[in-house]
Amino acid sequence: MDPQEFCVRNGQSWKLDGVPVLDEGLFRREILEGCSQGARLVNLFACPAGGGACPEDNGNIRIFAILGRDQEGKLLVCAMRIPPQKASFQSLTPELPQAHLFEREIAEQFAVVPVGHPWLKPVRYHRNYRDVPDLWPEVASMPVPGVYPFYRVEGEEVHEVAVGPVHAGIIEPGHFRFQCHGEEVLHLEIQLGYQHRGIEKMMEEVSVERAVLLAESIAGDTVIAHATAYCHIMESLSDCEVSPRAQAIRAAALELERLSNHVGDFGALSTDIGFAPAAAYFGRLRGEFLNLLMELSGSRYGRSLCRPGGGLFDLDQKMAEDFRGRLWTARKDLKEISGLFFNTSSVLSRLEGTGIVSNLSARELGLVGPAARASGVGVDVRADYASGMYRFHHIPISTVPSGDVYARALVRWLESQRSLEFLLDILDRIPEGDLCVKIPALKPGHMALAMVEGWRGEVVHVAMTDSNSRIARYKVKDPSFHNWTGLSMAARGGQISDFPLCNKSFNLSYAGHDL
Repeated sequence: MDPQEFCVRNGQSWKLDGVPVLDEGLFRREILEGCSQGARLVNLFACPAGGGACPEDNGNIRIFAILGRDQEGKLLVCAMRIPPQKASFQSLTPELPQAHLFEREIAEQFAVVPVGHPWLKPVRYHRNYRDVPDLWPEVASMPVPGVYPFYRVEGEEVHEVAVGPVHAGIIEPGHFRFQCHGEEVLHLEIQLGYQHRGIEKMMEEVSVERAVLLAESIAGDTVIAHATAYCHIMESLSDCEVSPRAQAIRAAALELERLSNHVGDFGALSTDIGFAPAAAYFGRLRGEFLNLLMELSGSRYGRSLCRPGGGLFDLDQKMAEDFRGRLWTARKDLKEISGLFFNTSSVLSRLEGTGIVSNLSARELGLVGPAARASGVGVDVRADYASGMYRFHHIPISTVPSGDVYARALVRWLESQRSLEFLLDILDRIPEGDLCVKIPALKPGHMALAMVEGWRGEVVHVAMTDSNSRIARYKVKDPSFHNWTGLSMAARGGQISDFPLCNKSFNLSYAGHDL
């Protein structure tokens, strides 16, 4: 069966045995040809042998690929089997750089070596599911973060700068190793994995009620996006119909989450360049959007709002009117202070031309979210793979071609305006319907995919059920999984003193990457 004929949509579920299983050569060809024709690698992951999701594999490991055709809103799914005695496959990375981290993850989780991978290193220091320490000695000999084969540039005038994993601010751990010639950054390598908690495995072992709490904890500033993706998975696997009202409240919460973080990033950028008035003003505005989330859900970060079948908190007419008034005021205030930010020459001179990621690099590395759109790559789940309220309220994709810190800030500003327009529209006509319904039993032997455009970019959850309707494999992909490599490219060739500014312009998640 031609895998191009097996297309699915965002939020859809399908029988697992319907996914075409190809030999390795055809599997590679379909991925490489698909990407050469404009598709991109949305996900590439493995399913463990004997895990219950693919019992017919008889000990084989199955690797799944999901290719996104963004302009068509279609997702192509195919798979290949790897016999346990082989425990290897030909790497895609030399020809398709966006596969590099996916393949490293597969190697780490399943001790299956992507032969020919040019940068085979640990991702999270994940104990492999197969418990085979000798198949990948490079990983077996590096059991803890801190023992890592950093790339080094040799030369008398080259020096190395190590930052982290413990930082001056109250942030999560991550290590940055700079190779510099004077002030110029020749290479930046980022070592993560300190926050690895085993989220995916826990998602397979706990109840639906507990799993949604785990989903909310994947990345603490992306609660709504990850919880929404989990809810979509459970609803798809159970054929549960969620009311338009619940979908509208989820979408409103997602845009409030986006606004609070985008505005917070403006404040962080202002702080980094010493623009104190804007930093203070943006900080106050961020608090306003967080307070709206708190009034809606009881939590400033939206915890306990999204649940499979709908949500736990309603938005009545009186609240909606109050929210509208406060959003109109916030819109006016944001426009005023953003005008000062973007029209001050000293601000622009610091942002423009700093931390450039080219359009070619963004596409090759598979960047997503504002980081991609700031390099002219127009990918946005809300437009390309619309679901829920986004099917009826179109949000234009905002792109900027320059790929620098200025572009990443400008995209946030444009998206903030779009989010405010969306919220005011939603609050003006919240549909009727039940707030939450009980989800039926999950369908056995099925696979489901959910994509949500979080504020950092594309959040993807995939789940598989076994013959007893239990979750046998749960796969999470946070947008930071793609974009940390983009930050490395942004620093290359620039001044090391520019790195804090580049870092803030991406504002990526350690925990979201480490899972």
